[in-house]
Amino acid sequence: MTADAASAPADTAGAAGPEASRGPRARSATAYLRYVAGKLAGAAVSLFAVLVTSFFLFRLIPGDPVKFMTGGRQVSAEQLANYRAQFGLDLPLWQQFTDYCGKALTGDLGTSYQFNAPVSDKITEALPNTLLLTGTAFLIYTLLGIALGTRSAWRHGRLGDRLNTGLALTLYSVPSFWLGLLLIVTLSVGAGPLPGLFPTGGMESGGEEGFAYVLDVAHHLVLPVVTLVAVEYGQTLLVTRSALLDEMGSDYLTTARAKGLRDDLVRRRHAVPNALLPTVTLIFINLGRTVAGVILVETVFSWPGLGGLFYQALSVPDLPLVQGLFFVFAAAVIVMNTVADLIYPLLDPRVGR
Repeated sequence: MTADAASAPADTAGAAGPEASRGPRARSATAYLRYVAGKLAGAAVSLFAVLVTSFFLFRLIPGDPVKFMTGGRQVSAEQLANYRAQFGLDLPLWQQFTDYCGKALTGDLGTSYQFNAPVSDKITEALPNTLLLTGTAFLIYTLLGIALGTRSAWRHGRLGDRLNTGLALTLYSVPSFWLGLLLIVTLSVGAGPLPGLFPTGGMESGGEEGFAYVLDVAHHLVLPVVTLVAVEYGQTLLVTRSALLDEMGSDYLTTARAKGLRDDLVRRRHAVPNALLPTVTLIFINLGRTVAGVILVETVFSWPGLGGLFYQALSVPDLPLVQGLFFVFAAAVIVMNTVADLIYPLLDPRVGR
């Protein structure tokens, strides 16, 4: 054997370089970091697109915010010009856009026309009320949807499955504002022999303190939460049911049963965890929507949250407040969706490779 032939394998190994010497964990970590970088870059582009859309979209709304600020009073052209200059409405559209983007990057979403207060302050003020309403509903309809969806899939084709899916599809197709009005008529105002059991709207009656205040808020919370749960739980149920049905024919479930595991253990330990990936996506998207609230439900029940504030700002139109709320709503969904994407590889290592 010549010296050249003997050195060939060594040269080949050296050509493979550090890539070949790295173990599976190192390559997996590198792939995950690239996956994370791609998702974060996509989220940043989406946020910028939302920023652009929120500026131009709401300028198509008919109405003059300056005339709203005058309260219908007779004012001179000079006074109208002063109002426009005060809020920067006299500037060219491109300059208004660059100013808006520059301030938004620093967290300044502008000043509300109708409240004459920073938009960020109004959002911070209404956010806890929205989180209380939609957060409570989110927890209930997510747990209810997963539990009923799992049960329906495991008893596929039986009477309980047909009743569950039929009711879920029916309620999911019902407009939330219509269901809210129906509940107000029957359970708040009272219909026939049914007395009015719950408040027609608002978050509190006023004048209550301590534990009595907590009970009062909970009393006002019942109907809007029931409305949201009734409309939203069906989506989680149907997604969970569909994903679990896809898993039920897998060989590993047959193997688990052959080992003598009880049916409920096979379902809880093997089938459900592997079927939750689509449900995780839905959960995080719905979690992002809890920040936005449900505009129609908050409006119907006069709930003082972000949804009601958005409806109020849209009727003016209060451009800075509408733009700020729209950006916050969209950003919450984008961020939660990105978080779900980053969690996928932890649940299923095949994702992101």
